[in-house]
Amino acid sequence: MKRELRRLWVKLHLYVGLLAGGLFVLLGLTGSVLVFYLDVDSLLNPQIRVSAAAPAPSPEAVFRTLRARYPQRDGPWRIEMPLSADAPVLARYYNPPETAGRGFAPLMLSLDPHTLEVTSARFWGDYATTWLFDLHYTLLAGEGGKTAVGILGLVLAFSLLSGLYLWWPSRARLAAALKPVLRSGAVRRTYDLHVLGGVYGLPVLLVLALTGSALALPDFTRDLVAGASPLREAYRPPAGLLDNGAKPISLDAAVRIARKSFPDAELRWVETSGSAGRPISVRFHQPGEPGRRFPRSQVWVDPSDGQVLAVRDPLRESAGDGFLAWMHPLHNGEAFGLPGRILACVAGLLPALLFVTGWLRWRHKVRARSASGLRRPSSMLPEHAQPASARLQVSEVE
Repeated sequence: MKRELRRLWVKLHLYVGLLAGGLFVLLGLTGSVLVFYLDVDSLLNPQIRVSAAAPAPSPEAVFRTLRARYPQRDGPWRIEMPLSADAPVLARYYNPPETAGRGFAPLMLSLDPHTLEVTSARFWGDYATTWLFDLHYTLLAGEGGKTAVGILGLVLAFSLLSGLYLWWPSRARLAAALKPVLRSGAVRRTYDLHVLGGVYGLPVLLVLALTGSALALPDFTRDLVAGASPLREAYRPPAGLLDNGAKPISLDAAVRIARKSFPDAELRWVETSGSAGRPISVRFHQPGEPGRRFPRSQVWVDPSDGQVLAVRDPLRESAGDGFLAWMHPLHNGEAFGLPGRILACVAGLLPALLFVTGWLRWRHKVRARSASGLRRPSSMLPEHAQPASARLQVSEVE
């Protein structure tokens, strides 16, 4: 019975790998690039690079530049402060009419922080790194594709765990099995590469698979987490806070007001009010938050009088909210700085190694069984009476 159960697990592991392995490879390779997608975009588009290191400009100065350059775009802008002294200011304009009907496709800008010159103006999805992002996140198939990616993450986790179960040796052989040694011979070397890549890469790959699934299936994930821990209700900012098109307070004033809630935090984003008169949203990164580029410390300020409408402090939220806050920084490795990003980038290459070595092992098995079947009618020997070399060849590929 145990042997039959193992054969079933072998088949499940094999067919999952053969049928979904190509998609695992696609998600892994695109994810490896996207870990450093801002750097890759800068390499592909040298005009984005900053002319000289400079302190971050004021949000109001950036906003005035945007309004002067694009006066017809009177909706909300998101202004992102540079991540370093030699990084550009990034800005996006939500829902531009040019990309209506394309889902998420804002106008993406970069500005030189020293001169405030607009160095790039592109629509999301029309250039390489954002196209790769859509491929990785939705398979270029919209919401249905995003759901498929979430399911693929769970399937990858199953594949990894089933492989671990099939490999797991006895306690006496565990230390020897974990040695990073490749034996001689094509069959043994392929087996060792497959096993060692899976076993050593499993902790990181499992985290990437599950966090990727959580990000692609946000409603399912929230419902699941809410069953174990209460979650903060999302604040829904009102509109119409500016009467008859009245002039809002400056973004710099909004930042000064918001900073009182987080005096020691780093300013990361400012979202403008827009013609609809929505609150000015200011985001900070507090020490202790896992994600620096996409933090959750947020203050909403009334654009008409500077009143604070709401504050979100992720360090004071529930364990469930904290768990969700870790999903994106874990998935791209940002939570552990540059070493974490490098680890996530390298881990994204492992599905390709596992798929190729898994396919080769399957072909080795097919050839070995075919050769065994051809020899059997001539000798008609039972397995225990076959030469030791023949039995070894078959056992290596089972």
